Amino acid sequence: MKNLKIIIAIVCVCLICVSAVYEIFGPKNGTQKNSPKQTEVTFWSLQMGTFNSYMEPLIAEFEKENPEIKIKWIDVPYSEGEKRTLASILSNTPPDLVNLTPDFSSVLAQKQALEFIDCKKLSNYNKQIIETLKYDGKCYAVPFYATSSLTFYNKEILKQAGIKNLPKTFDEMNAMAVQIKDKTGKFVTMPTLTENDTLLKILNKYDINSSEKITSDKSVKIFDEYKYLYAKDLIPKESITQNHQEALEKYMSGQLAFIQSGANFLNIVKENAPQVFKHTDVSNQLTGSNGKYDVSIMNLIIPARAKNKEAALKFALFLTNKQNQVELAKLTTILPANNESLKDSYFTVYDDTDVISKARYISAEQLNNLQKQIKFKNNHKEIITLLNTTVQKIILSEKNSTKQELESTAKNWKRLENN
Repeated sequence: MKNLKIIIAIVCVCLICVSAVYEIFGPKNGTQKNSPKQTEVTFWSLQMGTFNSYMEPLIAEFEKENPEIKIKWIDVPYSEGEKRTLASILSNTPPDLVNLTPDFSSVLAQKQALEFIDCKKLSNYNKQIIETLKYDGKCYAVPFYATSSLTFYNKEILKQAGIKNLPKTFDEMNAMAVQIKDKTGKFVTMPTLTENDTLLKILNKYDINSSEKITSDKSVKIFDEYKYLYAKDLIPKESITQNHQEALEKYMSGQLAFIQSGANFLNIVKENAPQVFKHTDVSNQLTGSNGKYDVSIMNLIIPARAKNKEAALKFALFLTNKQNQVELAKLTTILPANNESLKDSYFTVYDDTDVISKARYISAEQLNNLQKQIKFKNNHKEIITLLNTTVQKIILSEKNSTKQELESTAKNWKRLENN
């Protein structure tokens, strides 16, 4: 009996010791001993809420390949992108990855608000696009996708006007205005000169990209040409007040011979103006004297205050890999920025009878000959507004000469950029 009590006492002591050891070294709060700790990457996209069927499986695949990372996807309305991003970057809790325009991203890069990316990690992307996403020689963004506009033209109007050769430059197209108006009563085009940076892009194709060059003879000639076209009723009066949507409507109503537009708008013409679409074909984007094409880009940036930068970059590179870029392009008509994606037959082969596939092919080819984009140190939007106001004054004014107006613009441009 005495031995039994001793044995029971020893067992109790052992159980107490085991319990104490388990309490100290065992798993806490019911968690599994070997469960990995997840990093949550917050990703903001712009106006992609309708692409759930694309984004959700893509995110699920990434999380399966990277179980240590969880993606929190938030879609932001395009109109609020810059405002929300700026507010979040000024706080201590910004998102880890944000879809933005290069113009605004460049401003943030100049303010040292972005995490710079090792350019070597972007070697698979279009080199000319990567060059546009650099500040002070350093890469500040991963290219997401691109668009490069084309020239839509109405074959029936050109046939009636007796025009056989397609224009390659703005000068060549504008020179056709009188012939088209006399023979058909139609307009050559509607340039929407005061819409966003349209005028700036035209000037840049003639290497007019600074306050010093805006007063050059070449610049005076361009502004005077638009003044002539407007005064002689060779372009619509709305050319200095309305936007691309109105120009597209005029094209669909058969009033314009040419329009500069993105490939995605071909579907709108097809659906809303089938008769015009039947006579529509596409050619390369019009150029200026330097023969270069412009491009619009969307990129992905990582805020300097982001908590999970390495994981964010990993997801950005996954989002823009060959397979995912081609899949997105097939859903949206955008162009990949990834070189491997651009080698896909979807972009390198087209059917002569299919104007939409032809447009895709031409747009992709244009990425090999891109115009260097203008980057202002300060007041980017204000300088664009200044130029747009200038073209209105020159076209409508009967007092000051074009040269005088441009000299005034040059002074204001220089002041804005140096402020």
